[in-house]
Amino acid sequence: MRKALVTGSAGFIGFHLSQLLLDEGFTVVGYDGLTDYYDVELKRRRHALLRENARFEAVEGMLEDFDRLRGLALDAKPDVIVHLAAQAGVRYSLEHPRAYLDANLVGTFNVMEVARELAVEHLLMASTSSVYGANTRMPFAETDACDTPLTFYAATKKANEAMAHSYAHLWQLPTTMFRFFTVYGPWGRPDMAYFDFTRKVLEGTPIDVFNHGEMYRDFTYVSDLVRGIRLLLDAPPPAPGSGGKISAHDSLSPAAPWRVVNIGNGEKVRLLDFIEAIEEACGRDAIKYHLPMQKGDVPATWADNTLLRELTGYAPQTGVRDGIAQFVAWYRDYYGV
Repeated sequence: MRKALVTGSAGFIGFHLSQLLLDEGFTVVGYDGLTDYYDVELKRRRHALLRENARFEAVEGMLEDFDRLRGLALDAKPDVIVHLAAQAGVRYSLEHPRAYLDANLVGTFNVMEVARELAVEHLLMASTSSVYGANTRMPFAETDACDTPLTFYAATKKANEAMAHSYAHLWQLPTTMFRFFTVYGPWGRPDMAYFDFTRKVLEGTPIDVFNHGEMYRDFTYVSDLVRGIRLLLDAPPPAPGSGGKISAHDSLSPAAPWRVVNIGNGEKVRLLDFIEAIEEACGRDAIKYHLPMQKGDVPATWADNTLLRELTGYAPQTGVRDGIAQFVAWYRDYYGV
């Protein structure tokens, strides 16, 4: 029976991934700080659902607490580590950059040290589409240069990619970084725009629509995303010199068993059309308050998911109307509205 250590298991994506791994017979040890960046009760509810499976163990601790993280890992002896825990949120980083320094840089270093000591089969770590920064050529490809991050959050995630490459090279530690594209769905994060839009549409209060809705995002349904992670788990990057590069799309390093993979739907959707899907699912129109572009935002994201398809034979496929309908149904049930 394979064992996975999942950091951020009480988080949105970590919860869904842990559930999927448990469904497929894994033993999962979850590590989460249960911080109050957003509703802690929602995080506790996610962990409670996972605890219904006897093969799940939840441990509360901060990424910055190396001794606690290391002790847990040495005791659990996982075959693979999936590092999802982070200080998230583009806008929050404008006011609280030190939280990103501590969690995303120090915390990720601690995870890499644990993975190195245990010599795990595969280390998988979350990055973000935000690393593409000011890039304008789309769709974004993993082989594009990512030298123009626009927020400190994006900068910490780009640094994580570079840190991971160095460890993969020095210790021959197979490492896959995945760049997420605007993930949404049931049990989601209340700080995300679609969550706030849904609440306000149902309440009949105005929503803030930045750049007058003329922004584009590659919205990725959470179940599709974690399926991509699960399949990548079985595709560790090969060692240098093995001839393992599969195509011109492959980001495989020539110096380390390391690659980065986009996980996105592969299509860009206009924000106003996304809001329209929320209106349809809620059965009422939004009251829109149009605003200019917000600092640190980008006008568009769009994933080239060719490499994911080549490595796994899979690509996300849930359309926004279906995905939003499922989210709104969950929201109504969870909050009783």
